[in-house]
Amino acid sequence: MFLNVLTQVSVLLILITLGFLLAKFKIINEVGAKCMTDLVLYAATPCVIVISFIRPFDKSAAKGLLISTATAILAHTVFIVFSLLIIRNKDIKRERVLRFAAIFGNCGYMALPLEQALLGNEGVFYGSSVVAVFNLVVWSFGVYLMSGNKSSIKPKCLAFNPSIIAIAAGIIVFLFSLPVPEVIKNPINFLAGLNTPLPMIIIGYHLSKSDILKGLRDRGAMLSSVLKLLLFPLIALGIMYIVGIRGTMLVALTIAFASPAAAMTAMFSAKYENDTLLAATLVSMSHIICILTLPPIIYLAQLLA
Repeated sequence: MFLNVLTQVSVLLILITLGFLLAKFKIINEVGAKCMTDLVLYAATPCVIVISFIRPFDKSAAKGLLISTATAILAHTVFIVFSLLIIRNKDIKRERVLRFAAIFGNCGYMALPLEQALLGNEGVFYGSSVVAVFNLVVWSFGVYLMSGNKSSIKPKCLAFNPSIIAIAAGIIVFLFSLPVPEVIKNPINFLAGLNTPLPMIIIGYHLSKSDILKGLRDRGAMLSSVLKLLLFPLIALGIMYIVGIRGTMLVALTIAFASPAAAMTAMFSAKYENDTLLAATLVSMSHIICILTLPPIIYLAQLLA
């Protein structure tokens, strides 16, 4: 099991390295990276989510989806409380970024490809609930955390973002066992296939623009990364095990909770004029460190499952 996890993480690492090299050789520039990001955000990730819901309705899967959603809400609540208690900094702009990076993980770009590779569509099915909760929390509390202003929260962003729309469509297909013709399913499958290589290449591009060594010397950045990559996923895994969650759901949710800092850390930091350099460094650094932390955490989840 451990070798399988390590192999899949290594595959992602190779793709990240490719993105890094393409950036260094100036084959990909900022405009190209942004276009790929939009393609993943608006097409590839939604298609992965929809595909995972194309299955006959059954009560056990529906119950599992409710449980995974409730677990994701609880986990984000715990992460928020711990981050507010543990992460303190005199510089409010740094503090906001450090807390945001510890709370919000790359449960879409990083976790979904890994869930697909290790667990198949069932893993993505449960992982999608974390993506849904992530989007709801990041566009509400996340916006407030980065801006310090409740009026910055936009209800439209909560309801009408690509992942939420894809999950809503997928749930309708699942609940009513709607038949999806091959002429529609095949293009969705093709687009879903982009959700592994493109996000990793994008991550590699951003890594090429960041100062990882500076981040490793930053105590605040290291604390935020340790919380995100080790403490929080282990707490979540412990809670799930205690309440009786097992099997594919346990592993899929653990992968989501153990994912590195969300790319939105950098985007929101720039939008709300916080420490953008720190945000970019945190995102990049956590993606490098997770190569070491993800395999043992996933392996532990598989043993407990």
